[in-house]
Amino acid sequence: MSKKLTFFIVIIIALVLMSGCFPTIQEEKTENPPPQQNNDEENTEDINEEIKEDPIKKQIEKMTIDEKIGLLVIVGLDGYAIDDDSKSLIEEYYVGGFILFGRNVKNTNSLLQLINSLKSTNKNNKIPLFISIDEEGGRVSRVPKEFMKVPTNRKIGQINNKELSFEIGNVIGEKIRALGFNLNFAPVMDIDSNPLNPVIGDRSFGSDERIVSQLGIETMKGLQNSGVIPVVKHFPGHGDTFLDSHISLPTVDKDLNSLQQFELIPFKEAIDNNADAVMIAHILYSRIDSENPATLSKTIITEVLRNQMNFEGVVITDDMTMGAIIENYDIGDAAVKSVNAGSDIILVCHGYDNAIKVIKDLKSAVEGGIISIEKIDESLYRILQLKHKYDLKDEVIDSIDVWKINSQIEKILNEIQ
Repeated sequence: MSKKLTFFIVIIIALVLMSGCFPTIQEEKTENPPPQQNNDEENTEDINEEIKEDPIKKQIEKMTIDEKIGLLVIVGLDGYAIDDDSKSLIEEYYVGGFILFGRNVKNTNSLLQLINSLKSTNKNNKIPLFISIDEEGGRVSRVPKEFMKVPTNRKIGQINNKELSFEIGNVIGEKIRALGFNLNFAPVMDIDSNPLNPVIGDRSFGSDERIVSQLGIETMKGLQNSGVIPVVKHFPGHGDTFLDSHISLPTVDKDLNSLQQFELIPFKEAIDNNADAVMIAHILYSRIDSENPATLSKTIITEVLRNQMNFEGVVITDDMTMGAIIENYDIGDAAVKSVNAGSDIILVCHGYDNAIKVIKDLKSAVEGGIISIEKIDESLYRILQLKHKYDLKDEVIDSIDVWKINSQIEKILNEIQ
């Protein structure tokens, strides 16, 4: 037999053997059919997803209209102790929180007792209170005089140390949290670009937008680290004004592009670093919205802050009893307009009657279809989400170790020197 013939016979035998060992493609399909998609299982999963309820949405669904409206308002009070007006605001109007000032502070024990009284009075309500304060450091400090002061933001900006800014934010947070506060209207993210500005000045970290951004963010993170909610302010920037919005309505003649290149930079950086809340300023930006100050401007709050800058947190107005508002608007109308513009919380720092008017006018606007209930529920969702995030509780605090807090502040002061 020739070698070629032998080779071909071997090849033929090998092919025959292989065909016996492996099924054809058709046989493979027959013997090993792919698993059929179980439509029943898929439908069940979809139904289960629908059944799973968001606990915050479920909480909102159970609220009355009065409870919903009250939670959109943070109010001030007079004196060193809780009074009938404050009790009414909690028990009848379900306010979302309080802001305390120097007028409420006699000493540490008195302040602690006041805050404990507010929380105890709110015990029958389902949602814990925001207990808020303006504690920026420097000249804007509301805490009792027993506490040592931290430097101004301007001084911190001159040192320009990120770790120091974090430490100061953290110790401010530790100090006010020990007193029972859970929300701080700080840090100031305004750029001190106008030497004639009567209201910002040394409250700002400086005139350089990069320094303001970096140090403001670190202070914000320090507050968050301490368990206190920071509210960055005053969006979209109060640094280049000639008037004090506490007295009258300032006007800034800048377009949006100019703001984006300067004033908005610190706020954008803060948002990108998980800012929880933003305070809106009472300033008229005439080239962006010629009719409405930022607090009442849908263009500035919804289109710029929400849509363009992607802020998903809580929007809080500056005090609606400031001259910029009450000298030019009815406070109730202004509150309604602000909510429709995109604000979540209306801040009413002075006057029981002012607080009641805001609450009643908001309710009337919802009942009259001027504000949609969907808008109210959206704001409530953000507010409750924030309270859940920081695990707020109306727990009373028995005592405070002032010496411990002062030791932390003294250490920071020594580092600066």
